[in-house]
Amino acid sequence: MRIARVSLGAAARGMTSQDGLASSKPADGAGPQGEAPAAGRVYLRAPERSDRGEFVALMRASRGFHRPWATAPTDEEAFEAYLVDSRRPDFQAMLACRREDRAILGFFNLSHITRGSLQSAYLGYAVASAYARQGYMREGLELVLREAFLGLRLHRIEANIQPGNHASIALARGAGFSREGFSPRYLKISGRWRDHERWAILAEDWRVRAEQLGLPTVR
Repeated sequence: MRIARVSLGAAARGMTSQDGLASSKPADGAGPQGEAPAAGRVYLRAPERSDRGEFVALMRASRGFHRPWATAPTDEEAFEAYLVDSRRPDFQAMLACRREDRAILGFFNLSHITRGSLQSAYLGYAVASAYARQGYMREGLELVLREAFLGLRLHRIEANIQPGNHASIALARGAGFSREGFSPRYLKISGRWRDHERWAILAEDWRVRAEQLGLPTVR
């Protein structure tokens, strides 16, 4: 990947390193052509070139907050590479935006989208430090999972999280992910090979949880 070698599933922290929402049409939960959804504080949409200034400034201001869990694009070149990757068929990039003012809060990536008998993807995400610990990513992740399982019709989503990234683990667990295992020295981040825990959720488990919480399970 050309953007960054960073941790998957760095909840409220980092950006995916494993390697699309290519148009301006927002992901499930948002209105047509970028309009905010009718309910909820957060909606998802694809990144666009016009987002460069706001996005880069947010990630640059959040570098200390993201360290040592991950890195994200903090200059124009890296953002342009992110846009290119977001248009690949095996990569879906989604910006989490605030409904009231359309501010960019963070992002989610579904990468290495695999079809055939696997039907799976890796999940990565990050929130800007200014919007952390306000529940925005929790709301955004519910929309991402709905898009993954209903829109993309995937069967499994995996997030790899460093053991010390307690915020990320709490976010994944709260969304219904289960810990499946441990991968020593799994990803090289900031010059060091770092251990990760494997967290995942299956479509059928997501559906049971969504029904229990009264969340939509159809498009």
